[in-house]
Amino acid sequence: MTDRSQLPMEASLTEAQLFELDALQTELVQLQHAMSEDGRRLVILFEGRDTAGKGGAILRFMRYLNPRQARTVALSKPSDRERGEWYFQRYIRHLPTSGEMVLFDRSWYNRAVVEPGLGFCTDAEYEQFLDQVPVFEGMLAAEGITLIKLWFSISKQTQQERLDARRFDPRKQWKLSPVDQMAQDHWERFTELKEAMYQRTSTPDAPWFIVKGEDKYLARTEAMRHVLHVMGCESTHRLTPDPAVLARYA
Repeated sequence: MTDRSQLPMEASLTEAQLFELDALQTELVQLQHAMSEDGRRLVILFEGRDTAGKGGAILRFMRYLNPRQARTVALSKPSDRERGEWYFQRYIRHLPTSGEMVLFDRSWYNRAVVEPGLGFCTDAEYEQFLDQVPVFEGMLAAEGITLIKLWFSISKQTQQERLDARRFDPRKQWKLSPVDQMAQDHWERFTELKEAMYQRTSTPDAPWFIVKGEDKYLARTEAMRHVLHVMGCESTHRLTPDPAVLARYA
């Protein structure tokens, strides 16, 4: 069994769960090798509520991947120069080349929920984004880039509990930001914006898939299965995600 002593989350898993996680991570390594051979390009967007488990999921995805062909992109707030550019421009710089996968820890969808919810963009900028994003993502599909959009969802109570855990655990305090502190106060507004985002940006080229994040282990493993399934991988392990945990937005 792989040594998981450095990852506290894995320390609480059963042997069967560890075996399944190892198997899926091995499948991701095999997918990466196949992509390097055939030149496919993959973009995965990890979106969702604060504390919903995006970062932990990315960590498990990346655990054994070759960093030369798999990258995580987590952009900070835009610079003065970037604020003068087309909104999508700074994200385009990070799109994958042949045989590469890129995992976005938050993405251009900041403008769909967080920015309008906290007043960081104008109404006109928000509407322009919602009009342009299906066209932009359609262009990625036409270019042959596979785009997988995951929204990690949790309850308001679970978010509060996880925020408290970060606040009082010195090992996790680095995860807190001023925006995180406002997550609970703006819960209902974020919900409205999230639903509008689903309705206006879930398209045949780039559908949204919702991941229930209450159980972190299930959220991570089912997200892995989904990516492997979309990429056409074959395995003796189950690769079709459990619809009770991960399902397409309808």
